[in-house]
Amino acid sequence: MKESGKIDYLKGNMGNEMIRKAEVADAKEIRALIEPYGTAGDMLPVSLSEIYDKLRSFFVYRDKSDGNGRIVGVASLHVTWEDLAEIRSLAVFDGEKKRGIGSGLVEMCLEDAIDLGIERVFVLTYVPDFFEKFGFEIVDKSTLPHKIWTHCLKCVNFPDCDEVAMIKRL
Repeated sequence: MKESGKIDYLKGNMGNEMIRKAEVADAKEIRALIEPYGTAGDMLPVSLSEIYDKLRSFFVYRDKSDGNGRIVGVASLHVTWEDLAEIRSLAVFDGEKKRGIGSGLVEMCLEDAIDLGIERVFVLTYVPDFFEKFGFEIVDKSTLPHKIWTHCLKCVNFPDCDEVAMIKRL
């Protein structure tokens, strides 16, 4: 349900959880959520400066049920080209997994891509089974534009990338 730019995601405690576009005040919480995944090599590390720079590409899942409304999930949609975007930085706190938070974030990124007129969305992932639920299909990495690999230079696994490339046509 859209209301003034905010999208309610009704799963779990109705009315206490919301997916919305990130705001400036969210940047440090986003960084704290992503940092352990980047350190472990599960995703690219993202500096606080990069988060501020790309803030409007992020969606956050805020859980208000504990009173403080902390961010427990995050994802971003990065437009790569006129017809291509990437879902990046999908992260959910370990204790909050299996509640549909990641699924809600992916759905919001896909909806945003459709609103932007994007024809294809891709991911680089270690969990292809998760993305197959949304209609993503495995593709050879060489079919993706070379431009996307500039971000990979920051990865602890570069140049021996073992992520799976997947794409969904919208």
